[in-house]
Amino acid sequence: MRSTTEALHDFEASVERYLTELDDLNMKQLLEKKSEEEWSIGQMYMHLIQSAQFMHLHNVDQCLTGSDASLFSTADKTENGRAAFESGSFPPVRIRVPASPQYTPRQPESKAQITEGLCAVAERMKRIEPALGQASESNKVLHPRLGALTATEWFLLIEMHYRHHFLQLDRLKQELIAQNN
Repeated sequence: MRSTTEALHDFEASVERYLTELDDLNMKQLLEKKSEEEWSIGQMYMHLIQSAQFMHLHNVDQCLTGSDASLFSTADKTENGRAAFESGSFPPVRIRVPASPQYTPRQPESKAQITEGLCAVAERMKRIEPALGQASESNKVLHPRLGALTATEWFLLIEMHYRHHFLQLDRLKQELIAQNN
């Protein structure tokens, strides 16, 4: 498994790429959607920020404090979870979740909101990373597809998740180009 220091470095590089890509887009492009079932580029950005802040990093905190009733000490990763952590990435396949108020991200209000959100995730990652060395391996929180993950695994998952969404960003940018030609 990769070190958290290496993952943090790669995560920061991913955030830099997302910010560079954001600079090249205007609000109209950020909000444009092919259909109601599809996400805009802006929604993809919001998904990255919200999933890291409210799921992944929340679960890192739960594992670090060990104070939540949802902690599992004997549970393990699923086959998908083992495969993801062994390869250090998700398979390059598109995951579709039906549109719903609970899962579908809202459109961003501004480019500044996205920039601030990405920077806030990066700052929180930098603050949390040093504590991971003392995290108990028996404190785990369930991920819906990957199984029971430790604080370190939840942390590593954020970098994998951000990297995986480059595929979506590239696809959505290509669709924008095709629509405007």
